[in-house]
Parts: sequence; structure tokens; C-alpha cells
Amino acid sequence: MRLHDLKPRHGARHRRKRLGQGESSGHGKTSGRGGKGQTARSGSSIRIGFEGGQMPLIRRIPKRGFNNTRHGTHYLPVNLEALNQFEDGARVDEAALRSVGLANGRSDGIKILGDGDLTRKLTVCAHAFSASARAKIEAKGGACEVIAPKHAPPAKSETAEPEAAKSEPPKAS
Repeated sequence: MRLHDLKPRHGARHRRKRLGQGESSGHGKTSGRGGKGQTARSGSSIRIGFEGGQMPLIRRIPKRGFNNTRHGTHYLPVNLEALNQFEDGARVDEAALRSVGLANGRSDGIKILGDGDLTRKLTVCAHAFSASARAKIEAKGGACEVIAPKHAPPAKSETAEPEAAKSEPPKAS
């Protein structure tokens, strides 16, 4: 077999659809745009969900309840297997993980997951650890340090006074 014998697989290459080349081409006259109207015009694009000025379905249906997804904690997952690229005895924190490209993007923290095998003794600092990851790190003689979450939950304020602080007025005898 030579280079000139190589051909693409059957169906891998398809000719371009040529619009407006006469009725017999199958794509003549309206060129696949249907009849008249807004979508037949050039430069037309209607946003998704637009119903021509009618109240869109997404706005017609009632919205009830509460969705906690927006308020949840979103961790960037990092598997143990990926930590083998660090030196033996190294301290692995968020900055180190981001510098080697293991944790990219915005999040509330980093979670170490136990997928794969760890071959080095490391001190890993992260916001959360899975139970299997913690066990594997400590089995190699390493340490797991939990960092406080970036967005700490709001502290509950005590509006009521403690019992000891309340003082009763002296009784008149």
C-alpha cells in the first residue's frame, strides 16, 4: 500500500450543500428557509425561548419551592493518582495544585478523592478529603491538613441574653 492508495472511508466526506442553484438541485428558490417571515430574512436570529411576543412558556409556568444548588459548596476534585507528580515529602496545597494545572477555575475549595494509588509520602492541604483518600495518604506516612472553607457559614448571633447576665431587681422587704 502506498500513499496514493489511501482513501477516506465511505461516507466520511460529504459534498457541501449548494443553496439557490435552481429548482432541480432540491435546494432552489427559498434555499431551505421555508416560506416568508422573520426566519427567512438574512441576519435573522431569534433568541431561544422567544415566542413572537407571546408570554414565553418559561415565564407562564409557576415557580415554587426552593433550590439549594446555588447555596451549596462546590469543590474542585483532584484524584490521588495525580498527586504522584509531586516530590516525595512535598507539601501540596491549593497554590501548588493550581500551578501544575490540577485545579483550574473558580470553586469553594479543593477536595482530594481516593481514585488511583499514591506512591509518595506527601503532606496534603485541602478543604476536604474523601475517606479513602485520607486512608491512602496516611498509609504512606503522609498527612492530611484540612483548610477552613473559603466561604465560612455565617455565625449564629445570640439575641437572647445569657441567664447569668440577667439581674433581678432587689426585693423590698
